[in-house]
Amino acid sequence: MAAVRRSLEERIHAGRLRPGLRLPPEPELAMELGVSRATLREALRGLEEEGLLRRARGAGTFLVPRPRVANSLDQNFGVTEAIRRAGMRPGFEDTSARLEPVPPEEGRRLFLEPGEEVAVVDRVRTADGRPVVLSRDVLPARLLGPRPAAVLRRLERSSIYELMERQLGVAVHHGVATFAPEAARGEVARRLRVPEGTLLLYLRQVDYDEEGRPVLSSHEHHLAEAFEFTVVRRGPGRRSA
Repeated sequence: MAAVRRSLEERIHAGRLRPGLRLPPEPELAMELGVSRATLREALRGLEEEGLLRRARGAGTFLVPRPRVANSLDQNFGVTEAIRRAGMRPGFEDTSARLEPVPPEEGRRLFLEPGEEVAVVDRVRTADGRPVVLSRDVLPARLLGPRPAAVLRRLERSSIYELMERQLGVAVHHGVATFAPEAARGEVARRLRVPEGTLLLYLRQVDYDEEGRPVLSSHEHHLAEAFEFTVVRRGPGRRSA
């Protein structure tokens, strides 16, 4: 049954099966997947129990459309808040947090000297239990205060923006982000539980406090099909004659 499920998920991510559309008839789908109708029915029943399929008597079996997380590019808020605004439950899985010497690239982004320590937080972010973002957040260890181990544990399963402001006294004033399309490969595909080649949106951002100091460096791989990004584009205004 697991192999049938993976095969169906691969067809969804490749666009061969689209949410909201009817699945092919069972005999046709079983032949295409190379399994018996009994095995196919068991797999479909499991997907229906998880809310991924809907069966309508006399009409067929349909993929349930999944809501997309709306995110406005001209507003700086985190993944947790974006998922909440979409009416879904934010969550975390496969998390880790640690202190380590700052890598050269992050040192340049955070204006840190070689050898200074940073907190590195790796997490898979979920929306209603579905993995949608793989993130790595890096912040100067000095911000964690005298009890860094306790803060690291909280960072694994908290909104970093909320924790920084409420517990560390660091308010993010603005961020500068770069976006690029990317295909899921290797570890990224495995942790997001998607087939290799699945389209992602890679976001790289540095956040600054009210005094213009860099306080957070973020790397996020967003599952493209799960997000809808908008941006306000202003016109040129009134031109002089």
